[in-house]
Amino acid sequence: MDATLHTPGALPPEALYRRVDTADWTFRTTDELEDLAEVIGQARATEAIRFGVGMDGGGYNLYVLAPPGTGGHAVVRELLQERARQEPVPSDWCYVNNFEQPHRPRVLRLPAGMAAKLRDDMRELIADLEGAIRAAFESDEYRARRHQLEQSMKERHEQAFGELGRRAAEQKILLMRTPTGMAFAPTRNGEVMTPGEFEKLPAEDQQRITEAIGTLQEELRRILEQLPQWQREAQQQIRALDRDVVHAAVRHQIAAVKQNYSALPAVLEYLDAVEASVIEHADDFRLEDGAEWRPFGIPAPTAREALRRRYGVNVLIDNGRAEGAPVVYADNPTYSELIGRIEHLAQMGALVTDFMLIKPGALHRANGGYLVLDARRVLMQPFAWEGLKRCLASNEIRVEALGQALSLISTVSLEPEPVPLDVKVILVGERLLYYLLYNLDPDFRELFKVAADFEEDMDRSPETQWLYARLVATLVRRRRLRPFERDAVARVLEHGARLAGDAEKLTIRTQDIADLLREADYWAREEGRDTVARGHVQRAIAARLRRSDRVRTRVQEEIRRGTLLIDTTGRRLGQVNGLSVVRLGEAEFGYPTRISARVRFGKGEFVDIQREVDLGGPIHSKGVLILAGFFGARYLPDRPLALAATLVFEQTYGPVDGDSASCAELCALVSALAEVPLRQDLAITGSVNQYGEVQAIGGVNEKIEGFFDTCSVRGLTGAQGVIIPTANVKHLMLREDVVAACREGRFAVYPVATVDEAFELLTGLPAGTRGDDGRFPADSVNGRVEERLRRLAEQAREFARTGVEREQP
Repeated sequence: MDATLHTPGALPPEALYRRVDTADWTFRTTDELEDLAEVIGQARATEAIRFGVGMDGGGYNLYVLAPPGTGGHAVVRELLQERARQEPVPSDWCYVNNFEQPHRPRVLRLPAGMAAKLRDDMRELIADLEGAIRAAFESDEYRARRHQLEQSMKERHEQAFGELGRRAAEQKILLMRTPTGMAFAPTRNGEVMTPGEFEKLPAEDQQRITEAIGTLQEELRRILEQLPQWQREAQQQIRALDRDVVHAAVRHQIAAVKQNYSALPAVLEYLDAVEASVIEHADDFRLEDGAEWRPFGIPAPTAREALRRRYGVNVLIDNGRAEGAPVVYADNPTYSELIGRIEHLAQMGALVTDFMLIKPGALHRANGGYLVLDARRVLMQPFAWEGLKRCLASNEIRVEALGQALSLISTVSLEPEPVPLDVKVILVGERLLYYLLYNLDPDFRELFKVAADFEEDMDRSPETQWLYARLVATLVRRRRLRPFERDAVARVLEHGARLAGDAEKLTIRTQDIADLLREADYWAREEGRDTVARGHVQRAIAARLRRSDRVRTRVQEEIRRGTLLIDTTGRRLGQVNGLSVVRLGEAEFGYPTRISARVRFGKGEFVDIQREVDLGGPIHSKGVLILAGFFGARYLPDRPLALAATLVFEQTYGPVDGDSASCAELCALVSALAEVPLRQDLAITGSVNQYGEVQAIGGVNEKIEGFFDTCSVRGLTGAQGVIIPTANVKHLMLREDVVAACREGRFAVYPVATVDEAFELLTGLPAGTRGDDGRFPADSVNGRVEERLRRLAEQAREFARTGVEREQP
């Protein structure tokens, strides 16, 4: 049985803040340091990225789990650009007219730089063809041949009617033209007989003439029936002549263009289609500018421009000046921005389009390379995520209007040929989004098989501190800031450890470090300094805290004024100062909270008032239940607990969560049971398990500083301090004023590994250990608790036997 004190001592000042030893740093300012070429602290993530971009096959796209501020986008782009420079330049892509089905434009894949050349060649070709075709139709040879065909047709008509007229004349019948058409009339002495004269003829002559006219009319009818056929034959001959003339005029120009693309069968096939279309629509080349000409239903301002649209080349992607594979970042990943779009023109109250109005998307620009997207932005854009997945799953980009894709509209639109897709998509986003997508979207795990998880901090060692100094120098030069002195770099590094919440770690949230560098540079500029000193960095840190300090200041003010009841002197029964942390935007601060406990005879109930009123979170409730397990196992394990205990965070009006107050709650309960008052000049934080071991918690620096600020306002007595878990000692990077007060003996930080050590610090009594008789010493804290629980158990038995509650001694 041990009833002696084993109170842990206060931590020395050097354990409260780990300074950077600059003795081995030989540079004076960051100008003397080399840029950092590699990415520090992200070995696992960079290996995953390199594997993902180098892995062929479907589905090996990447999701980069990069918390905000870690520079995930910058690292990804740097690694991708490094690899992309070593890869071949991808092909060009363009859309051309499908003359057989204009609503389904054809897509052409060309070597880099050839799409723009084809476009320019086609513009020049159409201009040349306009002149050549007009010249061909205006030539004397063409006019003579056409005149010959027209004359031949005329002679054929005249011959047919002339022959019919001669036969009629032989029978003294005249073929004459009337306003209503051709007609036959009998003649006498070369003159047309009148109806009266005809009626005076003998009946035999009348019958003969009537029969002759009937025969001639039948022959006339056959001739008239043949006239349309003769017209068609004549038109065919003229069209054949026109085709021959056009073919002779265009074949040399088109053949010259074909020579430039002899190794590209798709282009040769397209040029053949162009030649056939030009021959078929040669008349369109003869229209003068200003003539009404409507290909695809689009009114063109000039015939020349209309021809250029019809035979133009819509260059989607031109990689003629590219070096290596493309690396594209889409900062506004809407459906149209990713997939492309088909634009329309408003003409005469209607929306019309053609293949020249097809516009590329980010997937087109990144085809053959890499596309970087922000995961949150993609998911926030309607239908963008589904469109992206469809393209990756089918390995093709099908440009279509969103309304058409969703079957919301039925208007006639284009159906362009899909573009084959070969791209690596890199999503950069938060960890939560990755896990949600992985668990809720079955397509995600098939399409994004590689995860690159970024670290938020790295180990702190002399080697990594040197790399960190080079990182600072690199950021300073990239942002064109003033050089940082050696001590200033050391202060930045120390703040990096504070941001990491661990003296043995350094944050690699480069955005936060870059912001600090810019703000320190501002204060150096305000003082007219050419270099940034340690004081400027410290001033930047203090100014940032000052800007977000309103709520913390108000809380401390209300404690000082007594609105929030916090004792920093004396002793109280069942009352202890717990420590909480509040995060509001970029502000994070700690402050003390009174935790109280009351106990009475009962049935082993531990009532968490916060939980009863729905203000306690599940983790906090877990901590309270652990207390019940601790009491049941340590004190009177062979008897039921006969107490009713209530625990509450006084003057809290919002949700409470976390188990970092479970050690404080346990101390308050022990104080109430043992009837031993607790010191109010000490605050305590820490989580406890069922074995009484004190476990590490978060925000330890802010919690210590919060109680220090409260004590400072009321005046430091030298007895005040904070009790923290021993496991949190390695996390300490306290403010300079806190460290100075501890060095001067005006404040203290005590580490504890068990609740017994906390009992002794708060009560001034030994905690006590069980002796050979299985009992705690009577004058120890644990002995008093056990004795109180034993009396409550006896009271419970008495109550069960008599039904009358016996007064407690």
